[in-house]
Amino acid sequence: MSQSARVLYLLVDGIGDVSIPAFGDRTALEVAHTPHLDALAAGGLNGLLDPVEPGLACGSDTAHMSIFGYDPRIHYRGRGAFESMGAGIAMAPGDIAFKCNFATLDTATGIVTSRRADRHFEHLGPTLCAALDGLAIPGYPGYHVTVRYATEHRCGVAVSGPGLSDAVGDTDPLKDKLPLLKSKPTDDSPEAAFTAGLVNALSDAIRAVLEPHPINAQRLAAGEAVANVVLLRGCGSRIRVPCFRDKHHMRACLVAPTKIIAGLGLSFDIDSLEAPGATGSYNSELSSKATTICAALTGAISSPEQQLQAIEQRAQAVQPAGEQAAKQEQQAPVLTPEQWANPGPGGGGYQFGFVHVKAVDDTGHDRMVGFKVRFLEAVDKMVGQMLRRLWEAEAAGRGRYAMVVSGDHSTPVLFGDHSNEPVPFVICNVRHAVEALGGPAHILKVPLAPIPMPDVKGTPPRPEDLCKQAAFKDARRKASWAGRPWDPAMPPELFGPWRDPWPTCVRGDPVRCYDEVSAARGGLGRFPGSQVLTLVKQFAGVTPLGVAAGAGQGGEP
Repeated sequence: MSQSARVLYLLVDGIGDVSIPAFGDRTALEVAHTPHLDALAAGGLNGLLDPVEPGLACGSDTAHMSIFGYDPRIHYRGRGAFESMGAGIAMAPGDIAFKCNFATLDTATGIVTSRRADRHFEHLGPTLCAALDGLAIPGYPGYHVTVRYATEHRCGVAVSGPGLSDAVGDTDPLKDKLPLLKSKPTDDSPEAAFTAGLVNALSDAIRAVLEPHPINAQRLAAGEAVANVVLLRGCGSRIRVPCFRDKHHMRACLVAPTKIIAGLGLSFDIDSLEAPGATGSYNSELSSKATTICAALTGAISSPEQQLQAIEQRAQAVQPAGEQAAKQEQQAPVLTPEQWANPGPGGGGYQFGFVHVKAVDDTGHDRMVGFKVRFLEAVDKMVGQMLRRLWEAEAAGRGRYAMVVSGDHSTPVLFGDHSNEPVPFVICNVRHAVEALGGPAHILKVPLAPIPMPDVKGTPPRPEDLCKQAAFKDARRKASWAGRPWDPAMPPELFGPWRDPWPTCVRGDPVRCYDEVSAARGGLGRFPGSQVLTLVKQFAGVTPLGVAAGAGQGGEP
């Protein structure tokens, strides 16, 4: 029997959508030019995923828990601990933490005029967090407050001390132009009543620091929204669950600059890796994420400490850009069968690599219809780089690789919030995706240089241009379904300006495009998040630790 495959799981936050009238009742995925995602769909197995259960508009935290195989109905204790741990706050048993927003409060009326003071807050958030860190809570001596900046307008706030409970409500009204809330206990325990009072005192103390802060004086003078309140929500404590490796028999890592996802992974003892330049916002270095996760899967990175050392060494050296830099990156070693089956910090890399991309979700929340299409196309370029790197490793005899792409929920751009529509799911062997794309000659043309990101401050794409693009994509889809071979000389006025081939080889099921409508025809049907890791392990041929590779398996998928 062949060795098990290593798995790259790409989760695109908020990827799903609904039919958009401006696009001729197509979704953003149906309009976006995504040849590499389509190659995965053509080469693999497809379906529709309800991240938790049908009909539930879930949050990213509960969706990820479900996908990782931890039932949120049993284990969920609030998202605050995930955000705070991801931001670098070490939490001990008994501590509580909150996922927080810097927001704007009308102090005269007590109305939260904007739950996000400024989404582009990276240059100011750390300074305000430093001003709040170690804040004393009036009337509650002996309780310590820790504040760390997360991403965009978000931060993590943790409180340590005796007798605390996570059974308390939020101060966040969850909608703009509603009153700031007072925290209330959510059960009848004396600890919850005590903690609710502490949380309200903490909220007042934070406002007392922020309102006169020089940053807010400058923003007020410039006519910008002030960040004079921190909305405390999702109170939680660290969950106690079996670690990911013991549960799923795979050594795992993740690249997730979004702190709530990084903290969630840490709760499951998944190693968190840093990708230089990667953020949880619109300016993320997607190419860096692809480089980092592929190095971890192929064995060039075997621990977070080793990776940080490599980053420091590269920073001290003068590095060329683009393809030349890619050629000079640290090469993955050829792993022994023992390293492949039982990797560890000393070598062998990781068997499961998870990558989270946030920007697509932000376009949904910000209702940027055209930009959601453009960010999906940027993600597709990252998928192309991932496929190229993993295929090169496989072609060189350095293992076998599979790739998964899904979302954690839908964020329709017309609604601006999470919805209960399922998201497309695909799982595919890398070599089969390369075959569907047209073979090695095509995948080797994928550039490994940094991926340009759309400028959300610039002019958005025009709907009429996107409708024209959608017509081109429809023509390509029909040609693929008809079995028409790709020819670069085909007229661009019929098939669009792109020089990427459409899928010409289909395996697994009849699906040839990665989008919500096409995925509904997939062989996997519709299934809940709790089944994802079971499916992934079966597809990859993963066996429990200590069991010989191939034992009890039906063979290579």
